[in-house]
Amino acid sequence: MRWSRLVLLASLISALGFVACGDSPTDPSGTSGNFRLMLTDGPFTDARAVLVTFSSVSVHRDGEGGFTTLPLDGGERTCDLKKLQGAQDVLGVGTLPAGHDTQVRLMVSRAVIYFDSASTGSACAPAIAAPGGRSASVEIPSGEIKLNREFDVRAEGATTMVLDLDGDRSIHATGNGRYMMTPVIAVIRVD
Repeated sequence: MRWSRLVLLASLISALGFVACGDSPTDPSGTSGNFRLMLTDGPFTDARAVLVTFSSVSVHRDGEGGFTTLPLDGGERTCDLKKLQGAQDVLGVGTLPAGHDTQVRLMVSRAVIYFDSASTGSACAPAIAAPGGRSASVEIPSGEIKLNREFDVRAEGATTMVLDLDGDRSIHATGNGRYMMTPVIAVIRVD
């Protein structure tokens, strides 16, 4: 008799644990929150413009949640890193399942340094016209930037992550007029 009471008590505690966890932000109940990814830069000083085109931004959910891709305005988003010095602009905005996320991936389709002229217009846009004068392509070995940073997306709230790409430490001349980007990027804040 005593054994059956212990089993019943353990079952009740387990059931109460399930009920208590039902409102947690990691519960797969369909709750979601807004996520906004912002970019700022300490730019590459040897150039007048550094245009980096991002083809996608995705966020990885903890556990077996997989990646969720954030929509980019116009399908791609180009940012002039020189214009982001002391400023910030939106890279991606979207709705994510509420819960714990572990990684942000930025896919880069191209990057070009312009030495003679600055770009015109916004710091980030679906497309930025190439400035005139000398330029050089920047090779990004993997074509992606991975940020292993844990953060939480609140249910029915807004979460903003601000990234700082250090242009001077990220872009290196490799000889023969070629450049390579090994991104040095930090998460300034998540709020």
